[in-house]
Amino acid sequence: MTPFLVVFALFIVTPLVYSMYLSLFRNQLMGGTTFAGLDNYVTAFTDPKLWDGAGRVGLFLLVQVPIMLGLSLIAALAIDSGRLHGKEFFRVALFLPYAVPGVVAVLMWGFMYDDRLGLTGSLNDLVGFPLVDPYTKQWILTAIGNIVTWEFVGYNMLILYSALKTVPVEIYEAASIDGANQFRIVRSIKLPAVRGALVIATIFSILGSFQLFNEPNILKEIQPALISSFYTPNIYAYNLSFEGNQVSYAATVAIVMGLVTAIIAYVVQLRGTRKDA
Repeated sequence: MTPFLVVFALFIVTPLVYSMYLSLFRNQLMGGTTFAGLDNYVTAFTDPKLWDGAGRVGLFLLVQVPIMLGLSLIAALAIDSGRLHGKEFFRVALFLPYAVPGVVAVLMWGFMYDDRLGLTGSLNDLVGFPLVDPYTKQWILTAIGNIVTWEFVGYNMLILYSALKTVPVEIYEAASIDGANQFRIVRSIKLPAVRGALVIATIFSILGSFQLFNEPNILKEIQPALISSFYTPNIYAYNLSFEGNQVSYAATVAIVMGLVTAIIAYVVQLRGTRKDA
């Protein structure tokens, strides 16, 4: 276990401890770095920019994650059903977007959203009125959610499909002999079988939602008026550190959001692993 413990200490524990250490100081233009104690945490818990971004990713989590996991579950059940022709093709096709680099995926969708040269503009020209307009304040978060869903449906589908493949064939045979139809098999056998995998996929999705950075940060270069410097907590921490030279407060923001994420993920894990849930 020694190699693992060394790597864990160097690349997990050490950065975390160092971030906590940084969060106890304050960076000032006049006077340099001074000890601040818990002042940065008091500021963070009353920072409207931080909680505006946190509320945005919270809304993103509540809407996008159920849609994405629902689509992933439907895809996994369809591929596992044995009645889908060309299931190998669909399995690879659904997983392929996850293999596309995130930056490339965002740039591709970013130009597709363009109302003059992209697919959105062509669609609006076809119907004769602005049917879809992703680059507005009302729809930009939905546009980001669409990109994330496109990227990760296949990844989550593979997790759920792998769980379905662990179900012994004898159980399906027994269910058929007992006269169970496909709906009953899905409800009584397949859904309980993917419960643990679904909890894992949900936790991964929660972590990914609170770490939302690439998609809005890249779209900001295309539509700077729609995405602020505190659009998500990660973007806020990044701008504080690399543009505002407030490394200590950026570390505080990261630690606070890390705690919030860990608490939510832990609650979901407890709820998902309850025997009577």
